[in-house]
Amino acid sequence: MKSDYPQISKDVLCRLFGKTRHAIYDYLWRQRDDNMKEEVILQLVHQIRSQLPRVGTRKLLYMLTPELKSHHIDMGRDALFDLLADHKLLIRQRKRKVITTDSRHWMRKYTNLIKDRELTGPEQIWVSDITFIRMHNQWGYLSLITDAFSRRIMGLGFRNDLSTQGCLDALQMALGNRQYKEERLVHHSDRGSQYCCKDYIERLQSAGVSISMTENGDPYENALAERMNGIIKNEFNLHTSALSFDETNQLIIRSVEAYNRLRPHSSCDYLTPLEAHNQKTNT
Repeated sequence: MKSDYPQISKDVLCRLFGKTRHAIYDYLWRQRDDNMKEEVILQLVHQIRSQLPRVGTRKLLYMLTPELKSHHIDMGRDALFDLLADHKLLIRQRKRKVITTDSRHWMRKYTNLIKDRELTGPEQIWVSDITFIRMHNQWGYLSLITDAFSRRIMGLGFRNDLSTQGCLDALQMALGNRQYKEERLVHHSDRGSQYCCKDYIERLQSAGVSISMTENGDPYENALAERMNGIIKNEFNLHTSALSFDETNQLIIRSVEAYNRLRPHSSCDYLTPLEAHNQKTNT
């Protein structure tokens, strides 16, 4: 069926808008090229987040850059923020606090040995803390030990109670993963009963590890350990789990492995924790 309206040629349209036909085609090709580049970027973002589900935009850009260069794509931080926002891929941070520390006990509390201490390599200071994961009809409690220099998670323990055993499991794993036994190592924690109890203290002492604890209940004195809890829970969707206890434990193990192997840290010159841990000194 023919239209009642006269057909307007491309040349007439170009003159109406004050553009040459070449300029119009150039614009259309650039628009198509931009759409293709965005599709490449989004595919790469999905690949990374399949293993690091909630990694932030700044670290995404760092991880994307080598691959984008191979595709001859330039992408700045603000442009990546805008692209992710357009596709609802920005990460919203959760804010929630549950107390897992009971420092009102009779056991000995140790002084803070790490104030103002400058780190020069891995396995000089380990920080530790406990966090919770909500599962169906029960709670799980995750104990982590992290190297303060490399940000590598050295040990983990997951239990369905707040007993010392979860912390001991994490400590045993961390000691087994230790690479630089000649370093004078300090273990830093809060004043929770799990870290002050006889079994935990004796295990540290038998390994020749110095003991350091927060003072006066100041949360900033163990801020790195608490931040590690947040990274693991926020970026790997571990605030809650619909899985069984054993399945959640396996998910935690896989998440920690991905974190250590894949996630870059700005504080470590964007090395992954494993890469930073394998370097004796900063470069």
